[in-house]
Amino acid sequence: MNPADTGASTTLDAAAPVPAAPVADSRMAPGGPGYRRMSLALFLAGVATFALLYSTQALLPLISGDFGVTASEASWTVAASTGGLALFVLPMSALSERYGRRTVMTASLALAVAIALLIPFAPSLGALVALRAVQGAALAGLPASAAAYLAEEVRPRALITAIGLFVAGNSIGGMSGRVLTGWVAQEWGWRIAVGALGLVAVACAVAFRLLLPAPKHFVPGSPRPRVLARTVRDHLADPLLRRLYAIGALFMTVFGGVYTVIGYRLTEEPFSLPQGIVGSIFLVYLVGTVSASTAGRLVGRLGRRGALYLAGGTTASGLLLSTADSLAPVLVGLVLITAGFFAGHAVASAAVSKTATRGRAQAAALYQSAYYIGSSVGSTVGAVAFHAGGWAGTVGVGLLAVLGVVGITLLGSRAARLATRVA
Repeated sequence: MNPADTGASTTLDAAAPVPAAPVADSRMAPGGPGYRRMSLALFLAGVATFALLYSTQALLPLISGDFGVTASEASWTVAASTGGLALFVLPMSALSERYGRRTVMTASLALAVAIALLIPFAPSLGALVALRAVQGAALAGLPASAAAYLAEEVRPRALITAIGLFVAGNSIGGMSGRVLTGWVAQEWGWRIAVGALGLVAVACAVAFRLLLPAPKHFVPGSPRPRVLARTVRDHLADPLLRRLYAIGALFMTVFGGVYTVIGYRLTEEPFSLPQGIVGSIFLVYLVGTVSASTAGRLVGRLGRRGALYLAGGTTASGLLLSTADSLAPVLVGLVLITAGFFAGHAVASAAVSKTATRGRAQAAALYQSAYYIGSSVGSTVGAVAFHAGGWAGTVGVGLLAVLGVVGITLLGSRAARLATRVA
């Protein structure tokens, strides 16, 4: 009945509160405005970051021959860049809190590509290592700022997929950089090879700046050391974040060790492959592109810990298979190592961004710092182990790191069960 039929007052109905309309989420989502441009921009930033960061890795045998140094000495050209990034990623994240994610990412990439054009002229191994360290420090503004940008500008349900695409860009950069430098170096030497890669990175940097949408949800934070220290302390006090940082470091220890040494193994007996073919081996990074970009679906089916167990098991299987003395199983082993690593990295990195409710740039920076410390450790220890015990020594280091991933994930599962019982 209407009010006239019942004698009820229409005034009360008019005065009744009207439910507020739901506030639309203006953050980017697949299919929405700006999402495709953002994805392509950060994909290209990921390409440039990994291509530059590991530009000398496939060329280590040639660098050893040019400067007359051992594999462990030449490996410092990789460890210096990843170590520089690990040391400077936290200060760079603080700058991104003050000046904005896009500004810091643009400046970092511009400086890194400028140094890339100087590296071919390095007169000695010491000068090359120094330039690589500065280049790594410059690149430190990319990974943490990118993760924070995505956490602020992308809807939560699309976050793992968006970060997976950025990580996929890392894999494409790592692959294309090594393949390009391998074939160019075979014809014209390692200096021309890294110079050509620098020009590719310049193109990626320009496209990144033109494509990346301006941030709409960034709120400047305080760059004061006391505030930064408190934020870092709070993140390190979080048991889940500590576990994720350790997992990222251990996965990268495996990856850094394997891909620093694999060039030496494949150019020696029983394989004796030419430099161009060795560089093409890095095409297996395409597997990492797929595994990283599908990490969101993997977590949806197995949960975060289930996905990490699968990634660790896949990596360990690849390590064991790579010990064969024929090329086919070695290649299959590299495929499994690459797939497991990139899946585990994408899952852990996205979990950090979702776990941190404030100071996201610092949370991501701590993850990236641990991750690249793992790379430096893996590159150096993997090369030392190879010098001492051959490929089996490098595999042994990798298996210990995978065992650490599994153990830490088991601790997380136990902590989750205890929390459920208490609740």
